[in-house]
Amino acid sequence: MTILHNAFAQDNVAVVTGAASGIGLAAARKFASFGMSVVLVDLDGERLAAAQSEIAMLAENGNEQIVSIPTDVSKLDELEALERAVIQRFGRVHVLMNNAGVQPGSAIFGPQANWDKVFGVNLMGVVNGSRVFGSGMLAHGEPGLIINTGSKQGITTPPGDPAYNVSKAGVKAFTEALEYELRNAPNGHVSAHLLIPGFVFTGLTANGRTEKPSGAWTGEQTVDFMIDSIGNGDFYILCPDGEVDRKTDEKRILWAANDLVENRPPLSRWHEDYSDDFKSYLKS
Repeated sequence: MTILHNAFAQDNVAVVTGAASGIGLAAARKFASFGMSVVLVDLDGERLAAAQSEIAMLAENGNEQIVSIPTDVSKLDELEALERAVIQRFGRVHVLMNNAGVQPGSAIFGPQANWDKVFGVNLMGVVNGSRVFGSGMLAHGEPGLIINTGSKQGITTPPGDPAYNVSKAGVKAFTEALEYELRNAPNGHVSAHLLIPGFVFTGLTANGRTEKPSGAWTGEQTVDFMIDSIGNGDFYILCPDGEVDRKTDEKRILWAANDLVENRPPLSRWHEDYSDDFKSYLKS
């Protein structure tokens, strides 16, 4: 039986970034189904307009309850303007989901623009979003949630896209610090949670594919798992998928951590001297 967190109450207010597609759109649908007012945040364009129209049709009060506010989350002044607009419209926020993300690809010595874009959206969008909205969420005294979307790539940091890995590793470290701050706030009723999706079929991961691979989860499956995990009080929402179960994730995470403990070369899982050991460990 799912235990629903008190923040997901009818007439409460949720703000979702990256809401025009993927996990963000699935979250907006779910929050609207709870009777919440939902603010959809994404870059301006047809996808955001279409998302608002779709979600408004699910809401009892339509466009009075569902609004879209175009925002570039990499820009602090736009996040501050977003917060002012939301408070003016709805008075307070109960659920903030910092979900917006980009993945243009990167290389250690590759274009600077890719690094700047990834850090601006994936990391500082989360940091600044939490900081801009968090104090007001604490101040109104009602149950609240700040959900930040991380990645397994921010934990095991596989080779191939270092900017993305670093940004998501930063989200993990920041959200851990945020939850420490929130749980020690006097009379605080807001908690932070780190969403760690598995293989999810979204625009970010499609890579030109039009059909969902059999091993991928949908955004809806990911959000359902997130809601259940928050209801159980989980901070780390480590999602499985159709290809990787939790036990495999745990082994990969432990192996990565033990690179430091055992003084192995970094990313030893992909090192020719250790790759066979890793494969044996995974099977054990």
